[in-house]
Amino acid sequence: MPDLAKTADGEPDAPSHDLIYGIDDEPPVAEGLALGLQHYLTMFGSTVAIPLILSEPLGIKGDAEKLGWLIGTMFFVSGITTLLQTTLGNRLPIVQGGTFSFLTPVFAICGMASLKSAGFEVRMQTIQGAIIAGAVFEIFIGYSGLVGRLRRFIGPITIAPTIALIGLSLFPFGAPGAGKHWGIGGLTILLIILFSQVLRRKHRAFELFPVLLGIIGAWGVAALLSVTGVFEPGHPAYTSLEKFHDAPWIRVPYPLQWGMPQFEVAAIIGMLAGYAASMVESIGDYYACARMSGAPIPDGKTINKGIGMEGVGCLIAGIFGTGNGTTSYSENIGAIGLTRVGSRRVVQYGAVLMILLGAVAKFGALFTTIPEPIVGGMYCALFGVIAAVGLSNLQFVDLNSPRNLFILGFAFFMGLSLPAYISATPVALGPLLDGWFGLSIGDSLQWLDNIVNTLAGTSMAVGALIAVVLDNVIPGTDAERGLTEWQKAG
Repeated sequence: MPDLAKTADGEPDAPSHDLIYGIDDEPPVAEGLALGLQHYLTMFGSTVAIPLILSEPLGIKGDAEKLGWLIGTMFFVSGITTLLQTTLGNRLPIVQGGTFSFLTPVFAICGMASLKSAGFEVRMQTIQGAIIAGAVFEIFIGYSGLVGRLRRFIGPITIAPTIALIGLSLFPFGAPGAGKHWGIGGLTILLIILFSQVLRRKHRAFELFPVLLGIIGAWGVAALLSVTGVFEPGHPAYTSLEKFHDAPWIRVPYPLQWGMPQFEVAAIIGMLAGYAASMVESIGDYYACARMSGAPIPDGKTINKGIGMEGVGCLIAGIFGTGNGTTSYSENIGAIGLTRVGSRRVVQYGAVLMILLGAVAKFGALFTTIPEPIVGGMYCALFGVIAAVGLSNLQFVDLNSPRNLFILGFAFFMGLSLPAYISATPVALGPLLDGWFGLSIGDSLQWLDNIVNTLAGTSMAVGALIAVVLDNVIPGTDAERGLTEWQKAG
């Protein structure tokens, strides 16, 4: 951690730094726009990945038009929420965008019995309702000041399985997609490894944009093989710009573009698990961003305003229908450290670019032409890193403690095993109680079945619940639980 400057009364104020531009500095407009474009490109890979992942559960995998609109909406909303966070929220130079924390709850919602045969609009409306209701919860948690009080129950033993299970539970989208053509899927994986690990210190571009460069490289090879006739129409890696040419130039996303949100209790409760994981991750990002940008160490007020504004951002995302929420992007915090540019204004320039490009329909349509093996290869590289980020919290924990090993092992195993069981054998409480007690409830408890199946079918909800309960119930010292070193690091 950087050395801390001292105020007149000797209290820590802001980290000392060697920045080209500090948080309140305003670079020349041309330079600021170029630096803002860099932030946009840094968040690009993760943001595009989310709509591509959602296309299958939402039922628009082969619908280039709707998928392109969804991609454009995601960027459009990211720009709006980034501007709000940097001006009215915590005012840190932190980019807001889609979150992987919401993916597992969305999959569970789309798998609900009432939605299995539903079309895209109905599924999206139910997801929108869950996101909007969850946003109200996050706004309350943030602006009421409850964040600080709840944090004392959450430590690294809870965070590790919660975040790691986000990545681990997404394994069905990796190798099965890349394996549609291992030549192109494997090339994508190798290029991302090459750029992010082997060559990352050779040039700044490799360190900032390894995922984007890997996609472009494999995409270019697939396009070349398609043009030369090696890949023909129908081939998994066939690339055609026909869908791009057919798309209009401009389409401005608008509220309720998919219809009126539907509010289902089971979907809302399941989505709250995603909100919990997102909030925990964002709090850590605030500290990291402040250190990198030369801002004062975030106090309770700053954290509350940041989480509250993320709730507002999720509300906007729910109203516009991104199929996702909004959270802070760690990738862009890393970019601040690499470029030594911590200016708030630079991030705001990047947000304006997100809004403008989100309204260009051809921009979204272009990325619907990415072949499935490339998308699968990207997932193989990306989701493993998410799991590793969660596991990195264990550096603060005593891993020689039988107590900790049991809690972690049980949370991880059940976080993967119970959703698999629920997927194959959904809970039906009415018939079960009828059989046990001779009741005549029948299907009257369908609403409760939906809640239980959604929660128990969400890996990170299961892992987080088990970890937080056991970590706070089973006796253990603060040092053993990792709280002592974790609080120092924060």
